[in-house]
Formats: sequence, C-alpha cells, structure tokens
Amino acid sequence: MVRIVDPRGRGRRTLLTLTATVALVAAAVAPAQAHSSHGHPTPPPTRVASGLDNPRQLIVNGHGDLYVAEAGRGGSTLCITGPEGDDICLGSTGAVTRVTRKGTQSRVVTGLPSLAAPDGSAAIGPSDVEWLGGRQLAVLIGLGADPAARDAMPAEGSRLATLQLAKVGSTHTRTIADLGAYEAKANPIHDPDSNPSSLIRVGDKFVITDAGGNDLVRTGRHGLSTVAVFDDQMADAPPFLGLPPGTQIPAQAVPTAVVRGPDGAYYVSQLTGFPFQPGLANIYRVVPGHAPTVWASGLTNVTSLAFDSRGSLYAVQLAKDGLLNAPPDAPPVGSLVKVSRSGAHTVVADNLVAPYGMAISGHQAYVSTCSVCPGGGEVWRITL
Repeated sequence: MVRIVDPRGRGRRTLLTLTATVALVAAAVAPAQAHSSHGHPTPPPTRVASGLDNPRQLIVNGHGDLYVAEAGRGGSTLCITGPEGDDICLGSTGAVTRVTRKGTQSRVVTGLPSLAAPDGSAAIGPSDVEWLGGRQLAVLIGLGADPAARDAMPAEGSRLATLQLAKVGSTHTRTIADLGAYEAKANPIHDPDSNPSSLIRVGDKFVITDAGGNDLVRTGRHGLSTVAVFDDQMADAPPFLGLPPGTQIPAQAVPTAVVRGPDGAYYVSQLTGFPFQPGLANIYRVVPGHAPTVWASGLTNVTSLAFDSRGSLYAVQLAKDGLLNAPPDAPPVGSLVKVSRSGAHTVVADNLVAPYGMAISGHQAYVSTCSVCPGGGEVWRITL
C-alpha cells in the first residue's frame, strides 16, 4: 500500500512504501516470459538468488559473478519519522550479496547502514554496487531525507547518502564521496534532499543519480559536480485529492538509474514523483554541458536500465500500472521491457513482483524482485 504525506513536496524522497507481509507471499510468484528478441523458443525465467533483504540494483562482473545491493532491514539503533510519515529505524543490516557463476550465494559485505520500517520492509540503504576489480567494490548508500538528518544519528548513520569503498569479506569501508553533503551545499532544485540510487564507473570517476536531489552528479579530482538537473513535470491530479477534473499538479522527476550508451552519452531513467502517473516516465539522454533531452517516453515508474551488446535498451518498470493503482495491501506488479523510441515498448517479462534492479550479461537479464521485502527478495535470470 502506498502512503502519501504532503504529496507535492515529498514524492521524490522515498521511491516506494509497500506492505511487506503481502510482498513476502507474492515473492513466490514466478515471472512470466513474454518475449524473446531472437525469435526462438525461450526457456522460462530462473531464480538465481533468494532470501535477500530489500534487493535493489545489481551488476555482473567480467567473471560472471553477480553482485546485489541489499538495502537491509533497518534495526533498532534509532527510530525517526520517515519521508512518508511513518517510523523508520536505523541499523547496520545493509549488505552486498554475491552469486558466483557456479551458483553459490553469500553475503560478501555486511554491516552497512539501513533505514526501514519496524517490520524491516521498504528499506533505504545500499542501493547500488560496482565491481572495481579483485575484492574491491564501490557501494552506493541512500538516505531519502534532508542530509541534515544525519547529524542526529549515531555513527552508522554518517554513511547514509554516500559512496563507499568496500572490500569483499570485510565490514570496513571508506568514504569515496559524500552525496548528502554535496546536496546540502549545491541543492540545484527544491529543498535539500538526497537519496543516491544508481552509479556507473567511467574511467577513474563515478556518475551517480540522486533520486532525492533530482540530479545527476559526477565525482572528480576536486570533489563532486552536477552533470544534469531534472525538472518537474505536470501530472494529472488523482480524484481523491478532490480537485476539479483536468487539474494538473507538479510531479518531481525522481531519476533512478544511469547507464552509458553506445554513443557515449548517459541515459537516465525516471520513476516520477507523486502521483506516479502511468505513462509519464521518460528515459533521458544526457550529454555533459547540455540540458537533458527526452530519448524515450510512455513508460511507468522505471527503476533500472541496461543496454545489451547490440545496443538495445531495456528498462524495469516497478509498477507497470502505476504505484497508486496497485491493489490495496498488495505490492505492485512490474515488468521488463525493451525500450523503443517510438513509445511502442515490448514486454520481455511480466508478472514481476516489485522489481527494481537489472543487469545484462550476454543474452541474459538479471532482475531483482520483491525489492521491499526483508528476507523475501530474489533475483531472476530472464532470457532476452
């Protein structure tokens, strides 16, 4: 169930808030393969990981090992009022799980900060991971609040809204970049808010989406800098607001994922803030030094992107019918689609329960599902 508080100003802070009990049951539902781009019989989706805590973005390295960022299940160190008005509690339950090419699953980085509801659902914590070679990983950690909120938190809270250098088998990390501090200083749009959600490595730098800050930022020798800012859109007001028919209200952009295209440009996906209107989400093309341009449109609540080896772009839709249209007390059902610039997007896999992250290796896509479930998250392998 989606809960909204002060929708015009706070829709960007938390990507989703759902009821975990139903989501845990729904995690047992297998995705439905809908399409293969190769025109031959397609094997059904295969579960390759399970038992994950609120899994988000993921990556496959050159050795065929899969790394999954787990936002954790919160804790009991400190409880505060979250962005949707409910209590969220801090803990050190965030992690990174590795699934080797032989299928062995284990948590290889633990002790990362996590904020979640008291039942462990809808956590904010590790949101993405990048393999740097050997045992080195870069782990991006979200926040979903004004960075000043960290000042009242114990030590583990200081790593929220940061990019951390981690090592497989260790709980020790080192801060590479403080996205929260940069947002508090630069704040290119709206009130200060930081929720880093996705990263890519480009040479010796990182490019990062901040879903709270509504911007794309880049690390560099002299610190962070803003690559692009994503402006609000106008969306149809939902009937329950009681506004006259046809009224439109601002919806914040909420950029969720960044990938680099075959042309060298950055492509950025969009969840869209409240009211999460179906069909309003875009894929933006970003060339540094230029304003973002809409490359594809007509999508809904997109959380992840990936190009395949042929240059085709795929997207994960968290809620294919829109977050506000999910059945009461049930998680949204999403899909994996092949993106077309004409808007005629092709469904590759359907019936995905609260999907979130995606990585592509060869002709296989790996998608994290039940992304708001403590202990119920999974990763599925889907043939493209």
